[in-house]
Amino acid sequence: MTITSAILVVGNEILSGSTQDANIAFIAKRLAARGIQLSEVRIVRDDEAQIIGALNELRAKYRYVFTTGGIGPTHDDITAECIAKAFCVPHVVNAEAKQRLEEYYATRGVSLNEARLRMATIPEGAKLIDNPVTIAPGFNIGNVFVMAGVPKIMQGMFDHVDTLIEGGKPVLSKALRCNLREGDIAAELGAIQKEFPEVDIGSYPHMFQTPSLSLVLRSADEEHLEAAAGKVAAMIHAHGEEPQ
Repeated sequence: MTITSAILVVGNEILSGSTQDANIAFIAKRLAARGIQLSEVRIVRDDEAQIIGALNELRAKYRYVFTTGGIGPTHDDITAECIAKAFCVPHVVNAEAKQRLEEYYATRGVSLNEARLRMATIPEGAKLIDNPVTIAPGFNIGNVFVMAGVPKIMQGMFDHVDTLIEGGKPVLSKALRCNLREGDIAAELGAIQKEFPEVDIGSYPHMFQTPSLSLVLRSADEEHLEAAAGKVAAMIHAHGEEPQ
């Protein structure tokens, strides 16, 4: 059975272009290593209706949903509150999260003011996701895992998330290089894809003076992957090229 997932990125800064997302690729690679298929990525504004609507749709559609962004101390960090509303539970101060923040800020001579306390306010009943970088935790409720948007912090949180999710068969891949044009092999490549629906076949041209093409095959089924790769290699050979 294929384990599917989605990523929901929250943040006006991503949509405005002022910040480039670095989290999607990281999460995608970690999920692939666990045999979890990333099926969809959405990016929404810091807007209550958009966050709740997208989250409810994604969590009903996929086994896991991973969110990034919007759980800091400022007024526009509304992800936690929106997720509480999506699950129809109160948005409350979590005692353990508060204690972690109190101890962390006390060692730095910083007060846990109302703004910082927002980072301990999460949906009632949610479980904390450890944050080894800045202590302020993420959280897990249902099939939704909520993490920070700052890449270094998100990556630290994902190490904990990785222990909470169930994986499937790792996705394997094979890449074949050749000096052919996509248009010359498109029909044959499409026929191979139809023959092996359990294998994802991607075609990626490179912009060199001479034609250069990478054909990448991915599947959790090693037998079908090898068979499809054999067909692709034979097709390349039939066009007078030796697959690399």
